[in-house]
Amino acid sequence: MQWLNTIVDEVLAKHPEGEILIESGSSPSGTYHLGHLRELVTCDAILLEARRRGRQVRHIQFVDDLDGLRKIPVNIPPEYDQYLGRPICDIPAPDGSDRSYADFFLQGLIDACATLGVEVGYVHANEKYREGWYVPAIERSLQRIPQTRQALEKVSGRQLEDSWSPIQVMENGRLKKRPFVGLDITARTVQYQDAEGATQTIGYEKGDVKLDWRLDWPGRWWLQQVSVEPSGRDHMTKGGSYDTGVEIMRDVYESEAPYPVAYDFINMVGDTKKMSASKGTGLDAMEGASIMPPEVVRYFILRSAPSKRLYFDPINGVVQLMDEFAAFAAKTDKTESEQQLWYICTRGQAAQRSVSRVPFSHLVASYQASLRDADKTLDVIKRTEYAQVAGEDAEIIRNELKFIDEWLERRAPEDVKFALQDSVDASQFNDAEKALFKLLAAKIQNAPADADGNWFHTAIYECKDETGLEPKIMFSALYRLLIGKQSGPRAGWFLSILPRDWLVAQLEKAS
Repeated sequence: MQWLNTIVDEVLAKHPEGEILIESGSSPSGTYHLGHLRELVTCDAILLEARRRGRQVRHIQFVDDLDGLRKIPVNIPPEYDQYLGRPICDIPAPDGSDRSYADFFLQGLIDACATLGVEVGYVHANEKYREGWYVPAIERSLQRIPQTRQALEKVSGRQLEDSWSPIQVMENGRLKKRPFVGLDITARTVQYQDAEGATQTIGYEKGDVKLDWRLDWPGRWWLQQVSVEPSGRDHMTKGGSYDTGVEIMRDVYESEAPYPVAYDFINMVGDTKKMSASKGTGLDAMEGASIMPPEVVRYFILRSAPSKRLYFDPINGVVQLMDEFAAFAAKTDKTESEQQLWYICTRGQAAQRSVSRVPFSHLVASYQASLRDADKTLDVIKRTEYAQVAGEDAEIIRNELKFIDEWLERRAPEDVKFALQDSVDASQFNDAEKALFKLLAAKIQNAPADADGNWFHTAIYECKDETGLEPKIMFSALYRLLIGKQSGPRAGWFLSILPRDWLVAQLEKAS
């Protein structure tokens, strides 16, 4: 994990003493998605590695819940347009609860981070502004507007318009961008021009004045003495908000900006654009933490450097990812870098694995063939080549089945999902197919108790000459009879894990 070691080496060299404060941040204006988790999981990796080296480290998520509502997400009633411009902390939750709109959406992130084991505290912007915590930053910013303008113009390479303002003010419950006129530190008030051009006065210690984003971000760095700040690559581009923050920190706050960690987006496979909370594109953060164990989500995010674009496939990709992680977990000769990745993914609790050594696709089929019963699934696996693993990993398998159940409900493709048929309609099969069922039922009745997938595979093929059916037709007929589909898991193995009495009875009903 060279990328992680490089970050931690440079951060510790920059801050040889004292606490390392890592800050992440977001606006809870819509549903959090897997892309948001990349920032927090990356922060957690930095925290764990710095702490492993003996340093005191803390991670906070700065929640921008004083932001005004700018647009209505797709999953929110359109009548919420009445709240446009209002701080999201002052808007009612869409579920009708006593929570605010901001807290309603933030809860999804809190739950996902708790599930993934991300160690983070939450700081709310609305509370900080309304308790006067931002006062020093507001005063410093507004006292040094020439330096602020110079910093913004220098980094952006363009001159700010005369109407540019460093503040937003609260008017009738809504945040408005208004021209700044003057500052009275004694009275703690700001003068500004309203929409009609008249000069108005407003206090700035109760949250009625909010700094422009380009000033707010370095302001909180300065007030909290932030050491590390990961951020999306859109903020870290040349001339972007981080670059202006660096200049403002030096020229306005006379301090040094935190160490930057730029990360790229997570896209859904086949999507050229990043996940969007407002558009409802992407994978819900809590859903991602529900369909995969925590260490697998962390593995997906952390095995590549933050600068690399990630693509997530919640359908077929989950199968591959789960099996990749199982192979990684089972590897006994991990390199030093792999051992570090393993430590970070499991947060140093490798004994509490939630991914077994049984292939994911094998578990999925066994679980469904067992009518989604964990005990029956273990019994099925004990009749396969994974019998020993089923005994040794029994509790891990039980836990893994919870994620498989969620995946089947939410994201599994239709050709993977199946259920055993309760009834049989013999009229749906022709005479040759009925002859197949009769022959196979007789063979299975005389099968040895330990008959495995190969035995059943051979038994099916032995019926080919007697029925005159091609293998493809035979398999299709069996799948239609057993699970009501044209295709399914490997036939020989699948028949071997089914309850023997049920299988024979099903074949006889159709013959």
